[in-house]
Amino acid sequence: MKNLFYILLLSALLTVIGKTATAQTENAAIREGNKLYHKGQFDKALPEYQKAIEQNPKNDIARYNLANTRYRASNFDEAEKAFDDEITNTSDKKYKERSYYNKGVAFIKEKKLEESIDAWKTALKIDPTDEDARFNLQKALTEQKKNQSKEQKQQQQQQQKQQQQKQKQNNKLDKKKIEQYLKSLEQKEQEVQRKFQENRARGVTQPDKDW
Repeated sequence: MKNLFYILLLSALLTVIGKTATAQTENAAIREGNKLYHKGQFDKALPEYQKAIEQNPKNDIARYNLANTRYRASNFDEAEKAFDDEITNTSDKKYKERSYYNKGVAFIKEKKLEESIDAWKTALKIDPTDEDARFNLQKALTEQKKNQSKEQKQQQQQQQKQQQQKQKQNNKLDKKKIEQYLKSLEQKEQEVQRKFQENRARGVTQPDKDW
């Protein structure tokens, strides 16, 4: 029994040592990634954050920084996916709210106005005190209203253009009908003249025969 106690104690000690070593590797990777990030070396920072995530998939800092690094590298589509991953997996409201906020910024870069509005609205639901999200949302809503007015104006112009084209077609049809009517009158007049000439020719008296 005594020997068993020593074995269990040694096992527990090794587990603690292993976790400590993993945490040290994880934190070292994040520190290195942060250093490269601040130098603007985003392509080199990405593998460091990925290494930290491999060590601990629940590490909010590593996941969040990975998403930000993808954004800074102008890989907006991948950044959106990385922010989604953090939103789905984190239990920390701060990281969830900032991920929604940054996701909205990434959407704007891709000219996805509607999606950015939804992202900032969600960020404000989580943290109503986020003035950056409020400012960006208001700006996006103003742009949305402007675009809607522009679209309505374009639709009106398109409708007016269609009406003008239809009117031109109607005018062409009316002109064609008039031409056909005049031609029909001309033909009828020619027919009357022809019949008149025929009747006149038949009514002329033949000269008497010379006996």
